[in-house]
Amino acid sequence: MSTADFTHNPLNYDSRSIRLHWVTAALVTVLWCLGQTVDWFPKGDLRTAVRSTHITLGAVLALILAYRIWWRISHGRRLPARGSGIEATLARFAHFALYAVLVLTVALGVANPWVRGDNLFNLLTIPAFDPGNKMLRHQVGALHAWLANALLCLAALHAASGLAHRFIGKDDVLRRMLPARG
Repeated sequence: MSTADFTHNPLNYDSRSIRLHWVTAALVTVLWCLGQTVDWFPKGDLRTAVRSTHITLGAVLALILAYRIWWRISHGRRLPARGSGIEATLARFAHFALYAVLVLTVALGVANPWVRGDNLFNLLTIPAFDPGNKMLRHQVGALHAWLANALLCLAALHAASGLAHRFIGKDDVLRRMLPARG
């Protein structure tokens, strides 16, 4: 299949949807890794820089996610689920779950610095919404972390499903979301 056929093939996602998918996947992976390791750093400038990077990339992900959802609703190519019956139902549910958990994780990630109070790169102070409410701070942080872990698990299942389609089912489902080869 030529690049032109692949890019314009109605059975593949459009190039913008593909780019948004992979940028989202990369950001989620980097953000999860930063979130898991931020407490490894001693208190001080280095930990502030790592946490600030996590917050900044989280804000970038929030913008990309908003754009991605708008693009999907308004312009993105919608493809039918492959298979039928239970397989198609599971695919639709998995995509909905990925979007739902991603939106909730990002929303709590955006809320977290405001609930906790923080600073970005020692340049910008984010005031705490309710400075004395340690329970709220703990609950928002814990739920954000739990959802981030759930998101990573869902994403891993999503990736495994794509690989299973490719290597077990020997179909082209995975190829629908791969960038065009030139």
